[in-house]
Amino acid sequence: MMLALLLARTGVDVVVLEKHADFLRDFRGDTVHPSTLELMHELHILDAFLKLPHQEIRELSGLVEKETVAIGDFTHLPTHCKFVALMPQWDFLDFIKEQASRYPGFHLMMQAEVIDLIEENGCIAGVRAKTQSSPVEVRAPLTIGADGRHSIVRERAGLKVIDLGAPMDVLWMRMSRRPTDRGQTFGHIVAGKMLVLLNREDYWQCAFVIPKGKGEDVRQKGLESFREQIVSLEPFLRDRVTELRDWKQVSLLTVVVDRLEQWSRPGLLCIGDAAHAMSPIGGVGINLAIQDAVATANLLGDKLLRQDSFGSELQVVQRRRDFPTRATQRVQLMVQNKVIKHVLGSSKPLRIGWPLKLLRDFPILRRIPARVVGVGFRPEHVRTPDVHALQ
Repeated sequence: MMLALLLARTGVDVVVLEKHADFLRDFRGDTVHPSTLELMHELHILDAFLKLPHQEIRELSGLVEKETVAIGDFTHLPTHCKFVALMPQWDFLDFIKEQASRYPGFHLMMQAEVIDLIEENGCIAGVRAKTQSSPVEVRAPLTIGADGRHSIVRERAGLKVIDLGAPMDVLWMRMSRRPTDRGQTFGHIVAGKMLVLLNREDYWQCAFVIPKGKGEDVRQKGLESFREQIVSLEPFLRDRVTELRDWKQVSLLTVVVDRLEQWSRPGLLCIGDAAHAMSPIGGVGINLAIQDAVATANLLGDKLLRQDSFGSELQVVQRRRDFPTRATQRVQLMVQNKVIKHVLGSSKPLRIGWPLKLLRDFPILRRIPARVVGVGFRPEHVRTPDVHALQ
């Protein structure tokens, strides 16, 4: 959607295919980081965006056993917005759709599910999709696969996936929130358990972290046992865990960390999770995907305006985005394997390690993780013109 907005504002004719009737899917990435908010500023839509309901996080902190530890301080970032905005992804996507719809070259097909690629003479020439009425073909000089970690596009293209592994999965659920509850988004870690609570004003979006592949084991122990595990971490939820009356209210996120060996084929480019599935650590997946979109528009926009064919030159996007992808995944893997795996496998009370002690005792150091999470490696900037503004 962001790439479509960027290309449409430069005068490129763009079609976005979305298989659902709307964007209302729960438990999707809802963090909009300072790097993305900076892009909104560069597009002159930040003020309108911030009028939408959202929460602002200026400091990352969590509980290790019973001690609160501050991890990241966003208030010193070199960006206009020195906070992470929490906004349901459907509101974010509706906003981008509204902005993109101002340009005549933007076209959105809802309930259009891509099922295959059109291949001619070794090049990808478009996609085949099924709709409510009939199958359709959409032909284009460039097809972008942005359909997530279980991408049909990359599967049909036969692109090789490098699986980097993940030691955990996540169980997502909702529980009501009351005005007397603490307001900050926070996580709680004790031996063998991890729980993250995201403040959604009238409810908590809860992420219960479990060892990889143990979702069925948790279910077998029963819902009452699961509720007690939540309460053992956050006793204030005791009068609300009964809202979980059925396992249908709990969604399993199978955590995947991978990347494509090659992001492209002639006529086809994958970006975002389709090119590199990210761990939920830091909530950076959506923001890294948006950075991919900006880089793609910057590097390929002029060529798309000429409606040229695309061959090996598509690799320029991967070359541009490969370092930030690998660097971010390296950090995530370190946290997964050195911290989360240790926590989930531990039976003894946890102690705060020296890295957290340094962050606790020297507040200036909290700017480092805030920079990694909030801005990332090699942030992109909008280099493409708004042709309508120039007229």
